[in-house]
Amino acid sequence: MSRYSDLKLEPIAIGSLPHNDTEKAMQLVEKDFKTIPFFPQLSNVSKNEDMVIQVLEGLPSFLPSKVENFFVSNESEEFFEGLEEFFLDYEEIMADPQSEKLEKYAISKDFSSTFPVLEAIVKRTKPKYAKGQIVGAFTLCTLLTDKTGKCVIYDETLREVVVKLLCLKVLWQIRRIKQANSQTVPVIFMDEPSLSQLGTSAYITVSQEDVFAMLTSIRQVIQSNGGICAIHCCGKCDWQLPIKVGVDIINCDGWSFGEHFSIYSKKIEDFLLSGGKIAWGIVPTLDSKVLAQVKLDDLVNKFENCVTYLTKKGIDEKLIIDNSLITSSCGAGSLSEELAQRAMDLVFELSQELKKRF
Repeated sequence: MSRYSDLKLEPIAIGSLPHNDTEKAMQLVEKDFKTIPFFPQLSNVSKNEDMVIQVLEGLPSFLPSKVENFFVSNESEEFFEGLEEFFLDYEEIMADPQSEKLEKYAISKDFSSTFPVLEAIVKRTKPKYAKGQIVGAFTLCTLLTDKTGKCVIYDETLREVVVKLLCLKVLWQIRRIKQANSQTVPVIFMDEPSLSQLGTSAYITVSQEDVFAMLTSIRQVIQSNGGICAIHCCGKCDWQLPIKVGVDIINCDGWSFGEHFSIYSKKIEDFLLSGGKIAWGIVPTLDSKVLAQVKLDDLVNKFENCVTYLTKKGIDEKLIIDNSLITSSCGAGSLSEELAQRAMDLVFELSQELKKRF
């Protein structure tokens, strides 16, 4: 990760924006995220751009008419026929990542109006990095259900299909970004809000070992194909798990949970010493009233507080700052366009201000 030292205090975005105009959304991306452009999910353009629905193309027995309920049939003849074909495709693609069959598992224009624009930006501006994202495997498996209403996380076969499908989605993103510019490094986020619920009564029977295996499978595909692997959780996550998974970037909600994050200081220090990076979610996007009033100085103070929580636990300040990125606490899709633009502008302005100070 030392080769990624130029990521110090760079601005990076979380997946969603509220815009109903693709061109306007991507103009904001180009303005505030020149160094790490991304393809936002615009669910106001199409429901297919919802973070869950967006990755479901290619899922055996995928039923668009049922997608609002996140329902997957696992008993139909169609499902079993599709399952055999899916597994054969997966093995062929993993043996040859350049296989044309990967296009069967693309994120098509019907499910992302912004990815083609990201490709054009990467081709034109040749950034050092470009960001992609998927909904995380654990989160997806807790939101999808079979026809009885049982979460996919409890169905071993469906769980395996979901993980393999997500592996194909990240591989496709990496390949397309590299085709746009071979020197651009893809940064792929796994968005895992449900990780904050792991270990609670809601998922008491789900083992950490199973979740670890799911996340590790995807992490391995990202890293082995030239990408940087990141994980986002905007709640009180047990950060020992993603660190153990071996991701390159952990993205926490520093605005609300900076002190809680420091509970894991020993693991965090080891993570930083081994080349890992922290993407601090400093700009608050989960509270529109706070976002509307917050000032740049408030954000600088919040960042410095987050650093101090860790230095008080014995972690070297330079080690923290040299391996920090700046982002929002979560996606901006639930905000008004005006507030979302304010949030993205603040991410960029905070990054610039911190670069001056450090």
